Amino acid sequence: MAAWDGQINGTEINVFLVGSGPNALIGYSTNATININHSTRSTSSKESGGWEESMEGMRSWDVSCDALYAWLQPDGTALTTTSLSDMFTNYIYTRAEFLITFGANTSEAGIGKTKYSGQAWITSASITAGTEDTATFTVSFQGSGSLTQTIDTTP
Repeated sequence: MAAWDGQINGTEINVFLVGSGPNALIGYSTNATININHSTRSTSSKESGGWEESMEGMRSWDVSCDALYAWLQPDGTALTTTSLSDMFTNYIYTRAEFLITFGANTSEAGIGKTKYSGQAWITSASITAGTEDTATFTVSFQGSGSLTQTIDTTP
């Protein structure tokens, strides 16, 4: 666990695919992003005096994750985290929707630890394998429906 100094260490933030097995953490993740969007709808008219007017519109969200591409643990045993192969088999190939959680480790309590959860689809996955470089992958998820924010109040 990273040291606490009032700021959040990005290492504490993860992406979990709920229902992917005993440890739903996306394995070997190096970066994770959540985007929460609120579109507006135009209400401009001839009476707006040349100024755009707007009101609330649709909300949406998406998550993306970069990770090291691996088939096995460093010791040669099977992965215990969710791999790109797992995501392909369970969600892309089957066209299945699933619950995704973005945020603090779900197994550790702590005041203020925040996580965001909702149903999602995998919209893209890509693998990069440069010459004499570590292979990586990027996967993107599109939220479907509402996004729920949970803030831990456990001391």
